[in-house]
Amino acid sequence: MLDWRDHITSDPEVMLGKPCFRGSRVPVYLILQKIALGERIEDLLAGYPGLTADSIKAAQLFAVDAVNNDIVYPAIP
Repeated sequence: MLDWRDHITSDPEVMLGKPCFRGSRVPVYLILQKIALGERIEDLLAGYPGLTADSIKAAQLFAVDAVNNDIVYPAIP
């Protein structure tokens, strides 16, 4: 099974500690946002040559883990 930790890292010296794809300064949130807004995976891979299909899957698994924790995020009306 794919482990997102093999593809994503967080370093306070890189992008202020935001989770990024290993070996890059591309933040995970950016790729997830682009996917949510309808950008095709093929286009992302062409636009970010350091990423692979597995890195993008890892970002999605990271998001699952991030929201599937014990922290409750209040909804603001």
